[in-house]
Amino acid sequence: MSLPTIGDLPSFPALERPELLAAPVATVLADWPYADQVAVVEIDPDLADTEALNDAYGLDPLASANCVIVSGRRAGEERVAACVVRADTRADVNRTVKGLLDVRKCSFHPMDRATGETTMEYGGITPVGLPPEWRLLIDSRVAEIPVALIGSGLRRSKLLVPGALLAELPEAEVVEGLAG
Repeated sequence: MSLPTIGDLPSFPALERPELLAAPVATVLADWPYADQVAVVEIDPDLADTEALNDAYGLDPLASANCVIVSGRRAGEERVAACVVRADTRADVNRTVKGLLDVRKCSFHPMDRATGETTMEYGGITPVGLPPEWRLLIDSRVAEIPVALIGSGLRRSKLLVPGALLAELPEAEVVEGLAG
């Protein structure tokens, strides 16, 4: 199987470049049966935001996916989910995600908590290696991306993963209409 690539960015087998992976990402990949199909690319950390990255490297925005962390409460219990959506869409937090979490109000998880609880950097949060008690919601359109460009847990790199394999992550739930 050939290593995923995107644009002119040099890609490397993810497990061969652990310095480009956040610790929980490397841990999950080490035990994931599809890790040989995951590549990592090194980028300028100032370009970690999707639009800046795509502009700087001439990448197709439809190949990028974003992972956002949302939370809500029900009966005093906090419910947290990671939502993975194509970069040209936005997670439907106020309707779809709220309903899936079964909460009255849903909002983006505070940045300091999201980075602290994932041990990942802002701008690099990825669905790979999230806390196991969180739900992992993946928009069905992400699963269709031939090679998805997603966070690595660090701002200085990105993972390249076939979208269909993101749906194979532990606890992943593929959701039709997660994003609008």
